Amino acid sequence: MRSRLVLLATVAMAVAALAFAIPRGLTRPTPPPAVHASLPPKLASYLGAFEEGAPPAYQPLRGFGKAAGRQPDLVGSFSGWAQPFDLLFAKSVHAHGAILFVQIDPNYASIPAIAAGVYDSYLRSYAASVREFGQPVVLGFGHEMNGSWYLWSRANPTKFVAAWRHIVTLFRSQGAMNVTWLWTINAEDRTGVRPAARWWPGPNYVTWIGIDGFYYRRSDTFRSIFADTIDQVRSFAPDKPVLLSETAVGPAAGQILKIANLFDGMAKYKTLGVVWFDISQHNGIYHQNWRIVDSGPAQPVFQLGVRDQMNPPPPLH
Repeated sequence: MRSRLVLLATVAMAVAALAFAIPRGLTRPTPPPAVHASLPPKLASYLGAFEEGAPPAYQPLRGFGKAAGRQPDLVGSFSGWAQPFDLLFAKSVHAHGAILFVQIDPNYASIPAIAAGVYDSYLRSYAASVREFGQPVVLGFGHEMNGSWYLWSRANPTKFVAAWRHIVTLFRSQGAMNVTWLWTINAEDRTGVRPAARWWPGPNYVTWIGIDGFYYRRSDTFRSIFADTIDQVRSFAPDKPVLLSETAVGPAAGQILKIANLFDGMAKYKTLGVVWFDISQHNGIYHQNWRIVDSGPAQPVFQLGVRDQMNPPPPLH
């Protein structure tokens, strides 16, 4: 599967994570008052991007905004386990009128141990920073768990659900109510062997559903990539908004036609929007150059998709 341009946790982070492991049963301090900040589920309105070099800098997003004809509303990033919330970058994103979107991935951490509270000290510290930030944040945990390429994908689905619920409950108990919880699955497993419903934490623990999927080949279409998965999640979570949380069209897929197809499908299937994986990769069909910046004739097609198929960004409150 495609690699992420992600500075995921190293073994050193795993050791650091153990520093956050604490004995159960210790007295917990009373958390400060909750901070509330919500994101409206406005359809076809969220434009986001993952960019190399962001974080730590916001500057790479400017090039994407220029290429797209509109600055991004969501700024995507990946965070390894034991990595703290990047408050400085969050403030920079907010200063540019955008929302930070973080996928927290449990590298080298035990999913059952997360569920059992072993890492609660780390999670409380993270939640405190998010609460201190005070602005809307989109957080995910263990994205694409229904795939087979990440360590956490191998965890028992029941244990994964318990870990997810534990994290959400802890954040809420710490007053971090400014989180939009994004449960993200991969759209590529359409065989039914690993049905996404096995990892579903339940509607009380999820705000939005994210679906990741890429156009690799000329035969790929929105219907062949996303439609079955969208229908699947709407069968068990009919009231949850869906975001295309990581996607792009590779040159091998025929960008001009397929970018238009992506935006058409985004609107037709009533999703919240698109988060583009604007990263340059050069290693086969699954690792293409996904960048829309300097993509030749594909760039104006992308601008037309944003202009014609997307609504104005929603007001934040």
